[in-house]
Amino acid sequence: MTEFDVNTLTTRATAAADRRWPGAAISAPSALPGGVSSLTYRAVLSRPGLPDAGIVLKMAPPGLEPVRNRDVLRQARIIRLLGAAPGVRVPAILFEESGTPERPPFFGMTLVDGQSYEPLLDEAGSPPSADTVAVRAHGAAGMLARMQNLDPVALGVGNEPVVPIAEELARWQRLLDTVDDDIAPRHAELHAALADRIPAPVAPTLLHGDYRLANMLFAGEDLTAIIDWEIWSVGDPRTDLAWLLMHTDPVHRFRRSRSAADVAAGTGMPSRGELLAAYSAERDGPIADLDWFLAYCHYKTASTISVFVKRNRRRPDPDPALIVAADSLAEVVERGLTALGAPVAPQA
Repeated sequence: MTEFDVNTLTTRATAAADRRWPGAAISAPSALPGGVSSLTYRAVLSRPGLPDAGIVLKMAPPGLEPVRNRDVLRQARIIRLLGAAPGVRVPAILFEESGTPERPPFFGMTLVDGQSYEPLLDEAGSPPSADTVAVRAHGAAGMLARMQNLDPVALGVGNEPVVPIAEELARWQRLLDTVDDDIAPRHAELHAALADRIPAPVAPTLLHGDYRLANMLFAGEDLTAIIDWEIWSVGDPRTDLAWLLMHTDPVHRFRRSRSAADVAAGTGMPSRGELLAAYSAERDGPIADLDWFLAYCHYKTASTISVFVKRNRRRPDPDPALIVAADSLAEVVERGLTALGAPVAPQA
């Protein structure tokens, strides 16, 4: 966005805030790092008689139709619904505006303090201790179970289409079909193995779509908010569970090395079995075919990273993080095959 665009957003946000709190104003916007599906800013909300408060503004990208992961008002909807659910921690929606084709929609929400950190992948200036990581991960597993215990109809998302897992698998196959064969070796074998044994469906639940510690905010050990709801849906609960469990031992990477403090933090990440136990303590019933879903998550990881690697190869100044990621893709696919019990290629 240009400076003019930022000023326009500030003016529109001030008008939206003023409708809720007459005399309110929005000031000091600054861009926040994050996803590519929307524009995100930190700003200050001033209201008569109340202390200033930090807020977050999320706006759909100008010039693009606000659909799918760019549908910021859809994100605001699920955050608002979850905010009314007992025990679920999300930011509070403050205001929103539907916009026009020339004025993209946006919403404002509370700025929640906390650290976003993936213990086995990220780097931080002040990484948490290993003990803190363990508590965070157990809390995330329990929170996932509590969200999945919510009935979609009672939550208010019963009208959402449920996409069968076979269609999701086909979606990632279509992406992988657009990349060169050397980017993710043996991905076709992994797809064939997955497609050959698609599990029977279970009752659908709310899905975050990228449920892992990096998409949460923690104050010390306490989970303060689940964030980044761009790709939420209703579907098979095992996809979110397996995604969280995959991050107890991820094989994809974006750095060749990490600081000693970050490595030490990662040692606190619980095992897959420990997190599964924490999840099961909050959610009754057997979890069938979890190995299939773990393999599926590795296939999805290979698919999403492969597309970024493909684009990175075309850049005059390739992103070093994606060069590292490219080197890990063969191992990602192999891990998926291993989860399904398929033969693994010998090491070169």
